[in-house]
Amino acid sequence: MKQKWLSLTDSYVIRNEMNQEVYQVVGELFTLGHRLSFQDMAGNEFAQIRQKLLSWGPTYELYHAEQLIAVIKKQLFTFFNCRFTVDVEGPDDLEASGDFLDHEYTFTRGGTQIARVSKQWFTWTDTYGVDIADGQNDGLILASAVVIDLCCHDRN
Repeated sequence: MKQKWLSLTDSYVIRNEMNQEVYQVVGELFTLGHRLSFQDMAGNEFAQIRQKLLSWGPTYELYHAEQLIAVIKKQLFTFFNCRFTVDVEGPDDLEASGDFLDHEYTFTRGGTQIARVSKQWFTWTDTYGVDIADGQNDGLILASAVVIDLCCHDRN
């Protein structure tokens, strides 16, 4: 997952393990709060990330076809690390936590690690390797990683 350089909005390109571009995340210009479209490379939107403006702490909502599928929220009172909750319908909530520099994250479900996000150093833009366990919701984890980048490394 790599943030696009020289873009007026928060935009990302996501490549698979064979370095092929498979997804793009395109930010909307002139909106209150962040609003991003998660798309395949043909431009077909399958999810939208929207910042919830009136909330206690950074909160984002993830939609699919105007249906809310997850709420991603940064926990405010943590020391020396960042923690996020990814609240989905039912009992399958995720938690993402990382080191105090906000460059390494693991996603867990019920105490079991399901994904790991690592920031590459010495790159022009924020670039992350995302390793997701088989059988997990890749789109949910990738969208959550985008939100974490927005919260922890906002350029505004």
